Amino acid sequence: MRKRLTMSDQSTEVDMTPMLDIVFIMLIFFIVTTSFVKESGISIDRPLQSPITGINKPRPLVVEINQLEDIFISGRLVLQEAVQANIEVALSGRPDLFVLVKVDDSAGTGILVDVVDQIKLAGIVQVTVSRISG
Repeated sequence: MRKRLTMSDQSTEVDMTPMLDIVFIMLIFFIVTTSFVKESGISIDRPLQSPITGINKPRPLVVEINQLEDIFISGRLVLQEAVQANIEVALSGRPDLFVLVKVDDSAGTGILVDVVDQIKLAGIVQVTVSRISG
């Protein structure tokens, strides 16, 4: 005769309590044995929030390029080829001079690059470019 295997209605469950105990013991072990090292860093002296009085900030020399690609230095119309000479003259009177180039959105990139190149050839190290939005 054949023996028929029958499934019993008993369900088997695994007791998880010992495993949880081991996990908590390992967690406590790792927390206790971990050493925390304070990383060395750079200390930075930040400037004060209050404005400093008595110091005159140098004003920039403003070079404007409008939508028609006309170049103005301090409000005076200048030819594209004469930018370097005008900057050199202004630099002779103010050695701490820096230049702010304001360019219109519709002006070409080529003229902006040419003007900045001439300013750098004149000896100005710090050139800032901003756009004029209309």
